[in-house]
Amino acid sequence: MSAAKLIEFNSLDADIQELIMASVEARNYSYSPYSNFKVGAALRSEDGIIYKGCNIENSSYSVTICAERTAIAKAVSEGK
Repeated sequence: MSAAKLIEFNSLDADIQELIMASVEARNYSYSPYSNFKVGAALRSEDGIIYKGCNIENSSYSVTICAERTAIAKAVSEGK
């Protein structure tokens, strides 16, 4: 197995940079009082709209939702 290759943020395409920044912003809204592990995610729909999501924890673990699912649910609930 080879070592991971590090890539400078500024060398990424502007579209990828925008998604990363949206993910970082979404992370600020995380509700994670149990793990204290804040996660953000972002996806871009075919029409270019970015949907952001964050992890949302609950004391009942089965109700917890990950950031990726939140972003997908937001996009689907808005017709994407």
